[in-house]
Amino acid sequence: MQFPDDDNGQMLKAMADAGMDLSQSLDIDFFLVFEDRRDAESALEDLTANDESGELELQFNEEVEKWEIIATFNMVPEYNAILAKETALNSFAAEFDGMTDGWGVMQHQEGDEFAGDDEHECDEHCHH
Repeated sequence: MQFPDDDNGQMLKAMADAGMDLSQSLDIDFFLVFEDRRDAESALEDLTANDESGELELQFNEEVEKWEIIATFNMVPEYNAILAKETALNSFAAEFDGMTDGWGVMQHQEGDEFAGDDEHECDEHCHH
């Protein structure tokens, strides 16, 4: 599979290389950052009022020392769709003196099977 030679393309390639199925909807986290807490809170209120169909979380990111909204949308991780969502969110954040700061996904999504699964029971053959 070919991916564009930019940050989004590299992220999608890394996801494919990790074995993620890019044809299925995933929860994709988009990060919006703001210097001022009031700007971040105003942006969050506006996103909530506009009934964006995603999960929203506000937190202080100590690593970058900025307020951050994590907007999670369930969507197929297709290059053009991600670029469009990121562009729209960046324009939105700019209205509140903020900007986007990339996106990402949790590798283990609902339905994935892995050793940490709650249904797993240890026995004499376990090696973790």
